[in-house]
Amino acid sequence: MGLFDRLFSPKHNEINEPYISFGRYSDSYKETIRYDAWNRALEAFENENFLESYRQFFFYLKDEKEGNVKCWEENGLLRFELLQGSKKITGYANPQKLRAEAKVVKVENLNVGFMRRLMEQNFDLKYSRFSLDEDNNICIVFDTYVLDGSPYKLYYALKELAVKADKQDDLLMEEFQVLQAVDSTHLENLPDEEKKVKYDFIKAKIEEVMYEIDNGKLNKLQYAGSFSFLLLDLIYRLDYLVKPEGYMMEALERMHRQYYENNGQPVVQKNELLCKSMRELAARPQEEFFKEMYRVKSTFGITHSVNHDRISSFIDAELYHIDWYMEHGHTQIALSIPGYIVGYCMFNYAVPKPDREYFHLYYQIMEPAYFNKLGFSPQYYDPGTGQFDKKGLIKAIKKIASDNKLSFPKLHPATGTLAFDNLAVFAKSYLLMVRNLDMTKVD
Repeated sequence: MGLFDRLFSPKHNEINEPYISFGRYSDSYKETIRYDAWNRALEAFENENFLESYRQFFFYLKDEKEGNVKCWEENGLLRFELLQGSKKITGYANPQKLRAEAKVVKVENLNVGFMRRLMEQNFDLKYSRFSLDEDNNICIVFDTYVLDGSPYKLYYALKELAVKADKQDDLLMEEFQVLQAVDSTHLENLPDEEKKVKYDFIKAKIEEVMYEIDNGKLNKLQYAGSFSFLLLDLIYRLDYLVKPEGYMMEALERMHRQYYENNGQPVVQKNELLCKSMRELAARPQEEFFKEMYRVKSTFGITHSVNHDRISSFIDAELYHIDWYMEHGHTQIALSIPGYIVGYCMFNYAVPKPDREYFHLYYQIMEPAYFNKLGFSPQYYDPGTGQFDKKGLIKAIKKIASDNKLSFPKLHPATGTLAFDNLAVFAKSYLLMVRNLDMTKVD
């Protein structure tokens, strides 16, 4: 993952925190030297120094913490290798053209079903195309003459190729059993203990929400929006905390699309559809989940960047819903509202780095058992006693501000506004604290 996702890197071993990635990768948190390289790439392209332009372009893409990009010269060619999730993108450039390719799956016998699927998808691709190589590997290919291969075109073309290849391999193998994995030696398998913790968490959270929907005091028809908060919070929480790949990742994205699709369906019907999908997800065998649990490296983010004002506006638009549920004792639904806000932002946006870190801390506060089982020692809230570690929590909040002070010198979280009466009251006060952060940035 990206800059914050590598928070739990070896340099943090002094606090004995495990090396675990959370959430979606974003390429928005680049260092200044990367943006300088982008400018040099544009300048070199304008001067028709194409290979130098591409050298600088791949340096721009490189994330040192990810180890996601390699670029070297060999026999007069500029060769490169990019990692995007479960897929490896390889290619070369010479003074005339550039070509990139990702092997998606291997096929022994051609099948009308998946061949038709890929042909249909070719119509939706803007820069790349599915193809079949001489070794019967289904690939995605992009090529261009250098005269027409500006850094802008390269970025969007390679992103399309990489993201599409990363999504399609597990989906195709899930549906078509004749297909086999290919070119996946770079994947890092997760420890079985971590897989089990994540699997148990998935099952427990889905069961918890389904129980509230089936047995809660509120009428599902009259209070459909209430149950939407529960379901959407669940989708985004699983996506961020489990960081699924393959089928589960696509299933959660599909649920998100189904809910927000403007198709005239009433909210009640959309909720029923999400419940059905969640139950189907929970019914998958444990080994199917385990197959999709591996650590990956990425080059391109799939979310777009927003500023803090966008986050503040979203908090303003949604957080007030919590009041009625708090007043009437519907605690689980009340907590799903700030959870929905945090999850929606992390699912859809590349938020500013401090916002991302404060939202991660929110999850760490709200899911102490999960983080504890993963090996994280701080526990900011004890569900058994209902007590907060106020001192430790405020220290963690201030540390995030301190770590980001060079880029955000006016970042002074108002920890005095936090309320610790109960978990729902705290959640509301915490998001209001985040909403009121001064995120004026110094470049």
